[in-house]
Amino acid sequence: MSKGLPMSDTHSATKTEPAGTPTNGAAPASDAKPKKDENFFSFLFWLVLGVVVLRSFIISPFNIPSESMLPRLLTGDYLFATKWSYGYSKYSLPFSLPLIPGRILASQPERGDVVIFKAPPDNDVDYIKRVIGLPGDEIQMKGGQLWINGKSVPKVKVANFIVPVSPNTDCGPGFETTQAGREVCSYPQFRETLPNGKSYTVLDMGATPQDDTGVFVVPEGHLFLMGDNRDNSMDSRFPAVEGGGVGMVPQENLVGKAAVMMFSTDGSAEWIKPWTWFTAARWNRIGSVI
Repeated sequence: MSKGLPMSDTHSATKTEPAGTPTNGAAPASDAKPKKDENFFSFLFWLVLGVVVLRSFIISPFNIPSESMLPRLLTGDYLFATKWSYGYSKYSLPFSLPLIPGRILASQPERGDVVIFKAPPDNDVDYIKRVIGLPGDEIQMKGGQLWINGKSVPKVKVANFIVPVSPNTDCGPGFETTQAGREVCSYPQFRETLPNGKSYTVLDMGATPQDDTGVFVVPEGHLFLMGDNRDNSMDSRFPAVEGGGVGMVPQENLVGKAAVMMFSTDGSAEWIKPWTWFTAARWNRIGSVI
């Protein structure tokens, strides 16, 4: 029960306060809780909006679930992709919300860029591949060598790619060996250099049907994409089939450009063993530019 103001020394009449009204000028306690709730929901709204804007238009994380981009990207890699690099489409937004017509602020990728895109035909799963062919290009594979517009792309043998065997790395038959007392995968590695000077390494395990193809002509507004692990990548060499090849990829399907490695793990970490969170990390890969 609230108390009235004390009487003055001169015995002047007292001022009666309404019941439940604080005498110190503060807002009623019943008003304080709604104000706190309002501040919390306002903070939550701006936080969610900030995350949506960040992931839709600036930068977004992606993880590598397969070996199709060996040797550059390993299973268990986590990277950031820049969303502004090629412009924006509905695929830039969460759940591919159809709020952006076509593709705005569009920019042409360069040969050799590593891109994230929505894989045809369903356009609902993120894939990552390297840009090989631009609109109008003629792409062909002959004996495992890449040809662009009638000219062979230089392919030079370099030292084998070595990666330790781990829960995230299974060599496959014929490529497992021992090095310094540790089981590793040793893959034949080659360096390719595209006409624009972009250079990178690829894996070529041996002769496969996809080593020899017909000529692919890249349509306007599309891209020809390939994995660096040439014998283990369902890419533009194969027709667009759910869970299979991707065919020619519309540029509208681009989500972002692979930019920098933020984390990498070999898959050996266990939640009940906190020290393995550190031993499983591939520290030498973190922070590398893609």
